[in-house]
Amino acid sequence: MEATQPPETALKFYDELLETDSSNAAIYKRRISVLIRIGKIEQAVTELSDYLDTFYTDVEGWVELAELYSSCNQYTSATRALSHALLLAPQNPFYVLQFAETAYTADDIPLAIKMFMLALDIIDRHASEESIPTGVSIRAWYGVKLCCRALSERSCSSASDTLLPKNLPLLDELSTERVLTAYSAAGKDNATGRELVLSWMGPSDRSGGRLHFVR
Repeated sequence: MEATQPPETALKFYDELLETDSSNAAIYKRRISVLIRIGKIEQAVTELSDYLDTFYTDVEGWVELAELYSSCNQYTSATRALSHALLLAPQNPFYVLQFAETAYTADDIPLAIKMFMLALDIIDRHASEESIPTGVSIRAWYGVKLCCRALSERSCSSASDTLLPKNLPLLDELSTERVLTAYSAAGKDNATGRELVLSWMGPSDRSGGRLHFVR
């Protein structure tokens, strides 16, 4: 119907279905998707919130709500929605990483670095010290590096009252080493990306692609 009929017709049809079966989660979500498609984001947020009051265990619903909040620059509300997703799926590194990135965008840097480290704890739990970061792991280490840089350049408050890690200089060195290791392993195929990362980090963060650790 959505492909052949106007959105208003689809919404009316879904309303009629919900009047006869208010427990039909699939119809609720189809209606919300139509609202999003036609740009009625505020109404979609309201209806998705109401939907989740009834269907609390819908993890994807909480993630979608967080993305809607983020699209409206309401990042604190987005992290609140993601916190429900984490309660339901605490071992999903993608949700933890999304929470960390959202907290970083909301400028809650202490919370962001805490969640980036949690994501890494889940992702790299069984990895060896010689392993090369890939995929989600690279994103998380890069997030740690961004947080360390932000914390070194300015005073960062935390709306969530999250405490800073005590070993911040060590985390800064470790995140630098991990990111450089990942890009070094990429070889010639990713030479441009490697040079961009090295340029961003600056000479104080690197020496031939590796760190000089203080002994």
